[in-house]
Amino acid sequence: MSASSAFNDEKGGSSSVGEPEYGHDPASGGIFSSDYKRHDDLKEMLDSNKDSLKLEAMKRIVAMIARGKNASDLFPAVVKNVACKNIEVKKLVYVYLVRYAEEQQDLALLSISTFQRGLKDPNQLIRASALRVLSSIRVTIIVPIMMLAIKEAASDMSPYVRKTAAHAIPKLYSLDPEQKDQLIEVIEKLLADKTTLVAGSVVMAFEEVCPERIELIHKNYRKLCNLLIDVEEWGQVVIINMLTRYARTQFLNPNMNESFLEEGSDKTFYGSDEDSDEEEEDKDKKVEAPMVKRKPYVMDPDHRLLLRNTKPLLQSRNAAVVMAVAQLYFHLAPKAEIGVIAKALVRLLRSHSEVQYVVLQNVATMSIKRRGMFEPYLKSFYIRSTDPTQIKILKLEVLTNLANETNISTILREFQTYIKSMDKDFVAATIQAIGRCATNIGEVRDTCLNGLVQLLSNRDELVVAESVVVIKKLLQMQPEKHSDIIKHMAKLTDNIQVPMARASILWLIGEYCEHVPKIAPDVLRKMAKSFTNEEDIVKLQIINLAAKLYLTNSKQTKLLTQYVLNLAKYDQNYDIRDRARFIRQLIVPTEKSGALSKYAKKLFLAIKPAPVLESPFKDRDHFQLGSLSHLLNAKAGGYQELPDWPEAAPDPCVRNVEVPEWTKCSSREKRKEKKVDKPFYSDSDAESGPTESADSESDSASGSESGSGLEESGSGSESEESEEGSESEEEVDKKKKKKIELKKPVQVSESEQSSEEEVRKHERKNKQRKSISESESDDEEESESESSQSESEDSESEAEVKKKKKAAETKPPPKPVKKECKKEKKEMSLLDLDDFEPTPSPQATPLNSFLSSSLVNDLEGLSLSDAVLSPATISPCSALKSYELLHRITGEGLCVEYCFSRQPFPPDGNMVSVQMQFTNNATSDTKNLHMEDVKLQSGMRVNEFTEIELLPAGETASAVMGIDFCDSTQAANFQLCTNRRKFFVSIQPPVGELMRPVFLTENEFKKEQEKLLLGQLMGMNEISEKLTLDVKCRNEHAIVQRVITAANLSRVPCGSDKECRPPLPPPLPPVHRFGGRTVTSGSLVLATVSSREDGAAQLTVNCEKMVIGTMLVKDILLALTQ
Repeated sequence: MSASSAFNDEKGGSSSVGEPEYGHDPASGGIFSSDYKRHDDLKEMLDSNKDSLKLEAMKRIVAMIARGKNASDLFPAVVKNVACKNIEVKKLVYVYLVRYAEEQQDLALLSISTFQRGLKDPNQLIRASALRVLSSIRVTIIVPIMMLAIKEAASDMSPYVRKTAAHAIPKLYSLDPEQKDQLIEVIEKLLADKTTLVAGSVVMAFEEVCPERIELIHKNYRKLCNLLIDVEEWGQVVIINMLTRYARTQFLNPNMNESFLEEGSDKTFYGSDEDSDEEEEDKDKKVEAPMVKRKPYVMDPDHRLLLRNTKPLLQSRNAAVVMAVAQLYFHLAPKAEIGVIAKALVRLLRSHSEVQYVVLQNVATMSIKRRGMFEPYLKSFYIRSTDPTQIKILKLEVLTNLANETNISTILREFQTYIKSMDKDFVAATIQAIGRCATNIGEVRDTCLNGLVQLLSNRDELVVAESVVVIKKLLQMQPEKHSDIIKHMAKLTDNIQVPMARASILWLIGEYCEHVPKIAPDVLRKMAKSFTNEEDIVKLQIINLAAKLYLTNSKQTKLLTQYVLNLAKYDQNYDIRDRARFIRQLIVPTEKSGALSKYAKKLFLAIKPAPVLESPFKDRDHFQLGSLSHLLNAKAGGYQELPDWPEAAPDPCVRNVEVPEWTKCSSREKRKEKKVDKPFYSDSDAESGPTESADSESDSASGSESGSGLEESGSGSESEESEEGSESEEEVDKKKKKKIELKKPVQVSESEQSSEEEVRKHERKNKQRKSISESESDDEEESESESSQSESEDSESEAEVKKKKKAAETKPPPKPVKKECKKEKKEMSLLDLDDFEPTPSPQATPLNSFLSSSLVNDLEGLSLSDAVLSPATISPCSALKSYELLHRITGEGLCVEYCFSRQPFPPDGNMVSVQMQFTNNATSDTKNLHMEDVKLQSGMRVNEFTEIELLPAGETASAVMGIDFCDSTQAANFQLCTNRRKFFVSIQPPVGELMRPVFLTENEFKKEQEKLLLGQLMGMNEISEKLTLDVKCRNEHAIVQRVITAANLSRVPCGSDKECRPPLPPPLPPVHRFGGRTVTSGSLVLATVSSREDGAAQLTVNCEKMVIGTMLVKDILLALTQ
């Protein structure tokens, strides 16, 4: 079987691997095809001798797994290829084995010798994958083999393999906890690793296996602080949380001795009552601690190092990182410095509602203790109409916590508008918030009470009910002043039907019956009439009211009370029956009644304390902020308590162990320190004092260099940002170094005023270039060890690096600049390949953002007269391909065809628009055409077409429906129903209809293509095929027409960078570029067709989704060769 016949037959309506094919006509028999034949195809391809067939089979199998299909029956056929010599096949085999090794343990064990050989493979990705598969086999027999493999991998030259070893440690620990001691040795070894790739993973292993072994962190503490800025985002979260707990055990509380702090001006910046109360409590503690009283608090240099190195991460794009830094500052920083996190947390409120929910939960807790921190951002917590109810309630909580005498009028005005909302839960929460504001701020209590009384005349019963409940709580504070309000509320018993509100009114009248002596008996009379129809909570309050009135006004209410108690005696609810018997014995004295009846009045009419309306977040701060336990307000599994501050500081010398090792770089540090002394550089890093370790000094020196370079080049905005952030923003350093190198030759040429100055500047520049090239060579050696090449290639590349270093020192200034730029690019590509970090998918750029200077340049080179470029000629809408949904014979005269209109579907932008045409060929009318029993794969959705009530004989009608295929070629199955019959039909899209065109210029196309090439799976984001064009398809117009007919892509204008580069002597073969995005996920799809005059051509498709890319190549290939 040839490759083309094996897997090129899937066209148009065919689905992907492992799914039954549905014919357009249900009677055609295609619906009964089974899965095993397709799997036989794949097994034959895996057994063939051709690597290309094996690779294609593995791509299709991995695609099946990615789409949630079960491919476990292919395990024996796949595992045989684990020894394949082709690297690409081997990578995919290991991807498959990682997924199914745990399920098919017996078969995986048979190949364990192959996995062990894979641990010695020259390619780092294969070594890592072999270890990952080995650790996925959950069988205790191979625990010694796994332990040996992890120990070897922990000493591997590649950081990527060492990272995988760190990931395998928790798996082995969960399989066999007895291995803990040996695993701790491996963790200790990996903690000493100096690469950022390993740091996050090994700290995660430390947290899983031995979080109590805090002594392992001592000697690595400073290194972790300095590496933090360059670690991957999720590694940063883990390290910050671990360092928060570490700092709570190793440093003193910075707020314990506030009166001696030298930051007097900052201390009172956020003046709030709560802060002053806490300061008084701290003073009381100082009396008990004479040692602290004698000398002022001095922050440990390592404590300061942690705060300084985490501060720049508040600008991270990852919300989890920002939240982790915020909780670290809240738990560890002095009060005067905590304010910096407020701005970062407010920025996160612009994120998705899920992120907002978590952030607001934490802000609500923080705002109770540190109210002043968020007061400047009060308006950021105002509620939008589009916010979900949970977000609205959390924002209300924060606004209520921030309310004080100065801003209460603004907040109450906001609350007034919220009461008009249609969201009843939100309105109820707003009324409760008004009640809390009235309780906390005595000046506005009367105003709030009057406002709530006005709400009693509201048409909405729920608003009135909630108002009654809140007024009841407020009236308990000063009941004698508000007897008019109690009378007004007594009148509401006829109208209000909400049980809680009725019960509250009855409680108020009973509690303060002496204030309304005439109204209370009348209310009891009315309630006695409707007693049997009331809710249980209201019945209990009627009994209480009767008892209180009997004790205070027995003449008028004696008979009423007896009547109510008799009714309650035979009630269905046993609580009400018991209460009635108890109260009868208590208030109606008899011979048998005990001593309690003497004290009945004191029991019922005792003065009750007014309720305290407190925030539900008041006691949540004993959980670590940002944790799941804090979110749930309950201890979650695996939660580690935040330790208390120590009373006396532990010995800081334990963190000095690694000092001799860092002094190896002393020569480079000295060079950088000399540069800092010169006035040529900015002094933005003056803050970094002697508290930092050697590592942080080198980082801050590099930061000062970059800052000065930027100031010279005139980019003021960037230098301001670097000053705002901390000294250790090393993420930006690489980019800034490039700018320095590119711009300094220009500075030399501009400043040729005297020969002496020129000589000095040349010397200075040579020194700097040496230091930069040395640091780059160190980085490059690291990245070379991470690359997917063998160790022999690594040694060659190191030799090349040394040559380049010498060349960089000897050549004149302009040339090394170019070389170093290339070096930077190479370094980036290696890191991107090996780190396997998920690269952000390119964002959909709106049209208006393209109207930039680059676009103006791009459009200048276009010939607008060319007919090929006009959208009207390219759009194939006039010749859309139609598919038969229901044949007229099968449909008993009803014929249905459909086509993909390639127009946006207005109700939902993630759906593909399907145009359907119904033709009634029968002699009778067809009625009630509609859809039923829609069967879809997971993730897919359908927007049904509007029912066609009548289709007369011989007439035609059309309708539009929307289908979200979830970026797959799965069929949407449903029943097409008329008034007489039901027909089973299915719609299956060609892959080209799963995308929408997107406008790109040539430069932007190339940039996006490069991003995809440097993505996490370098070999899989691009698929290329060579072909011979059909004779009729060798001109530009025909190629464009056929590609756009096969796939819903847009043509990328060519000739955009003619002015940017010098014209090349030989004319390049014509290249046609097309761009689009998948409809559901918005993943970029880029297609390129380069052709020659003899008809030979090459088709390249770049797409993050491998399955879509593979299928699209086949469809376009077919369109161009037919």
